[in-house]
Amino acid sequence: QVHLVESGGGLVQAGGSLTLSCAASGRTFNNYYMDYFRQAPGKEREFVAAIGRSGIYTSYADSVKGRFTISRDNARNQVYLQMNSLKSEDTAVYYCAAGSRLTSYDYWGRGTQVTVSS
Repeated sequence: QVHLVESGGGLVQAGGSLTLSCAASGRTFNNYYMDYFRQAPGKEREFVAAIGRSGIYTSYADSVKGRFTISRDNARNQVYLQMNSLKSEDTAVYYCAAGSRLTSYDYWGRGTQVTVSS
């Protein structure tokens, strides 16, 4: 069982930056692939970024490539999403997910709101 808690969301102006954090419980954090998804009002949840168990592998949605960076600290059971050059279309609730495989999402956090004002 993995319990995930996101933090770091807030209100930021377009062009600004935010860093989201996701804290995971349990002693097997480094066994999981970690992902960020987001869901904007009236839209389906969409993939944002993924990171492999050791942190070497990363993957990004085209819409955030070059602006967002995912990283992890296995010693602290944390995964981070550095978001730069934020746009109004980045406004959404951001969720952290953990999976035993690259494309499995076994555990989810409750999300943190990111609002980008234009």
